Amino acid sequence: MTGCGAAEEGTPTLTWYINPDDGGQAELAQQCTATANGKYRIQVSLLPNEAASQREQLARRLAAGDSSMDIMSLDPPFIPELAEPGFLAPVPEGTAERTTTNTLEGALAGAKWKDKLVTVPFWANTQLLWYRKSVVEKAGLDMSKPVTWDQLIDVARTQEKFLGVQGSRAESMTVWINALVESSGGHIVENPDAPADEISIGIDSEAGKKAAEIVGTIGREGLGSPGLPTQAENASMLLFQGDEGSFMVNWPFVWPATNSAIKDGSLPADLADDIGWTTYPRTDASQESRPPLGGINLGVGSSSKHPDLAYEAIECIVSPEHQTQYFVTNGNPPSDSTSYDAAEVKEKFPMAPAIRESLEQAAPRPQTPYYNEVSTSIQQFWAPASDVNADTPKNNTEFIVQVLRGERLL
Repeated sequence: MTGCGAAEEGTPTLTWYINPDDGGQAELAQQCTATANGKYRIQVSLLPNEAASQREQLARRLAAGDSSMDIMSLDPPFIPELAEPGFLAPVPEGTAERTTTNTLEGALAGAKWKDKLVTVPFWANTQLLWYRKSVVEKAGLDMSKPVTWDQLIDVARTQEKFLGVQGSRAESMTVWINALVESSGGHIVENPDAPADEISIGIDSEAGKKAAEIVGTIGREGLGSPGLPTQAENASMLLFQGDEGSFMVNWPFVWPATNSAIKDGSLPADLADDIGWTTYPRTDASQESRPPLGGINLGVGSSSKHPDLAYEAIECIVSPEHQTQYFVTNGNPPSDSTSYDAAEVKEKFPMAPAIRESLEQAAPRPQTPYYNEVSTSIQQFWAPASDVNADTPKNNTEFIVQVLRGERLL
C-alpha cells in the first residue's frame, strides 16, 4: 500500500484500489490529494496482476461490506456483476454530467449497467489493426479503405506471412470472438439483464458462424503461427515485429513497446517506418467493425464511509488534463474525446486519431452478471483455433445455457 504523505488530523483517507500500471494512478492520487487542500487524502492499494484475481478480490471485499472500498479501478466486463447486487454507490447526477460530457461512445457504454451510469469512465482501450507497409505494398492492398478478415487471410496465404492474433485459452480469446460477432451485427448475450436461466445466447447465428469460419481457417491453415495455441498479446506483438509479420490486431501498447525495443537495439532501427495502423478489420464488408473495448472505470463501494468525497476525488482523477497526462506517461488512452487534441498526445501517439475513432465504434464484451461463466465457456470451445469448425457456435451455445441453468459445471 502506498501512502501519499502524512494525513492531517481528522482528514478523511480514501483508499483507491488500483490495477497495476507504470505508476500513473499513484501519481494522480498524489496530485488530487494536493489539490484537495486537506479535504481528503488518497492512498492507493495495489490489486493483483491478473484481471480475474482483481475481480475476485473486489467482489469478496464488496460482498463483505468492506468500508475501505472508496474508489476502485474496474475492468468494464466485471461491472454488471458488482452493480446488480448493489455493491456500487450511485453516481451523483452532477458527477455523471460533469464526467461524461465528452466521453467516447464505446467507453460510455462500458460504464453503464441497464442503461444507467454506475461507474465513471477513466481510461479506455481498444485494438487497432497494425500492418507492415512492405507486406501491404507487395499485396497491393489499399489500406485507406476498410479491409476485411477475409482479405487479411488471403494476404497471409499468398505472401506466406503470419497474422498476429491471440489464440490462447484466455480472456483475449473472448475479446476476439466478441469483436467478430459484434462486427457482424450480432451479440454473444442478447438479453444481458435477464435471469441466468432465461439468458439468450447469440453465438449460434450467422454472426457466430462467420466468426468460426475466420478463427478456424486461421487455426487450421497455420496462419497464426505454430505458437498460436499459447499466443497472447505480447507474443503476437513479437511475431508481428519479426520477418514473418504482416497484420496484427492488438492494443496501443504495441507502439511504445516497439519504439523502446528499437531504442535499446533489440529491433532494427527502420522497423517503425514499416508499421502502419488503421481501425479494426471488418467481419462483414458491408458493416462497420465493432472493435474490442478495454480500459478502466472508477466505482465507489456502497459501504464506503465517504462516498461524496470519493466521487469528488474521482472527478479530479478523470479530468481531461489528467487523462491526457496518464496517456502520455502510462500509454493508456483517454475516455474523454478532447484529450486526443493535446499536442503531447499527437506527438507521442501518431495513431491517436485512429484510437479515438475506434473507441467511438467499440463494443463492450457481454455485459451480464454472469460474465465469468460466459467468458470461461467461450475460451473452452474456441481454443485451440485449429479445432474450431462449423459446429462450434452450436456446441458452445448449448454448453453456456446448461452452465447458466446449473445443469453443467465449467
